[in-house]
Amino acid sequence: MKNQAKKKYLLQCCECKAVVISEEGGIKKWAKFNPRLMSGSHTWCPECYEKSKQKRMVHRMKRHFEDELKELKQKLLYMGSLVEARIHQVIKGLVERDEKICHEIVTTDDVVNSLHLEVDERCLNLLALRQPIAIDLRFITSAMKINSDLERIGDLAVNIGENCLVLLKEPFIKPLIDVPRMAVIAEKMLKDSLDAFVSKDVELGRSVILRDDEVDALKDQVFRDLLTYMIADANTIPRALNLILVSRHLERIADHATNIAEDVIYMVIGKDIRHHAEEK
Repeated sequence: MKNQAKKKYLLQCCECKAVVISEEGGIKKWAKFNPRLMSGSHTWCPECYEKSKQKRMVHRMKRHFEDELKELKQKLLYMGSLVEARIHQVIKGLVERDEKICHEIVTTDDVVNSLHLEVDERCLNLLALRQPIAIDLRFITSAMKINSDLERIGDLAVNIGENCLVLLKEPFIKPLIDVPRMAVIAEKMLKDSLDAFVSKDVELGRSVILRDDEVDALKDQVFRDLLTYMIADANTIPRALNLILVSRHLERIADHATNIAEDVIYMVIGKDIRHHAEEK
């Protein structure tokens, strides 16, 4: 039996509009690339197909990169919410004289430390493998700095817990007024700085920075008040010093919230405003 001649088809490339000739065997092969070919319509020529394949690959890589950035943001926000809750709990333990709460804060810092390492690793992998530019690069570098600030805030919550455990062994020198106020302001600063990070809100970030002076003033007020007690009665010095340390830790938390706000502003507009550089 004689071999039957293969059928040939005229096909038009859907990109460059060039006409190509394809044999029947080629149709089956090309149909994997474009199912419409089976109905006799047009397809890609080999050159345009390679270009299209590269474009699709770039699109998939970009979409995967965007997913990785979203995961990084979610992980950072989870860490922020965890740290924020720990500040609230440790001050609640102090005000309500609950040693159990303070002890829990002191002994569960490993969760924050693990997140700190994980976020750093994600950031380094993205920098090494994706080679980001412009706002993506600023986002990742800012995320690394925010990650470090959150870890330090977690450590400060532990320090406050340790001071509280000492303070709760004896009656307070005076009613707690300014310290809880400092905690409320510092918590709100941290929350707003993270909200600014999520929404890329420069004005909200600036408002956080302005509130830092209020916390500083309260810290000075706490010191002045307790100094009068220490001068009047030397026996109050250990308790007063622990309260002063608590106020100092809260002031440092506010400073770290300010750092986060400054990083957000840099991330969004590419302008470094640390150390009042914006005013120079």
